[in-house]
Amino acid sequence: MPIILLFISYWLIFTGPPGKEKTYPIGQIKTDKGDVLFWLYDETPNHKASFMKLANAGYWDTLTFNRVIKNFVAQGGCPDTPAGFADSPYLLKPEFRPTIRHIYGAVGAGRDNNPQMLSAGCQFYIVQNKKGEHRLDDKFTVFGQVFKGMDVIDAIVAVKTDSTDTPLMPIKLDVNVLNLTGSELKKLGYSVK
Repeated sequence: MPIILLFISYWLIFTGPPGKEKTYPIGQIKTDKGDVLFWLYDETPNHKASFMKLANAGYWDTLTFNRVIKNFVAQGGCPDTPAGFADSPYLLKPEFRPTIRHIYGAVGAGRDNNPQMLSAGCQFYIVQNKKGEHRLDDKFTVFGQVFKGMDVIDAIVAVKTDSTDTPLMPIKLDVNVLNLTGSELKKLGYSVK
């Protein structure tokens, strides 16, 4: 009998309680043009944790997509200024990964021209160029990948902008983290690897 109890204990430790499916944190951006969902990479743990922390705190919920350029990116968070990202709550060391590139739908962390290539905690962008933006590889950290809602990003970069690429009609952000199971993700068209 004790061997069976020991086996059951080990099984519960390594598989979790029965009936409880593992969940995965998923980035969500809600806009008046629709919702965007994206996978957050475990390979960039500091950027992933930063995004989750700020999203859960509602940091971006009063901000907008402040820079949108067709065939390039939709960028949101703190605005670019001549002084760089002076209002960012903190900076993050780069987490460049050779297996994670600036492809269509990549979610990356903005930064100014600082020599250490530190990311602004407050700024993110989504690559809208269908061919990717590989000139940004190993210069800006990619920490996520959109799997639903690129039609929303395509619509966002198509709006009229001023000379600084700021939309004439603000596109407000509502940024969240959803905890979804593998089966919920599959219904949304994403298969967990």
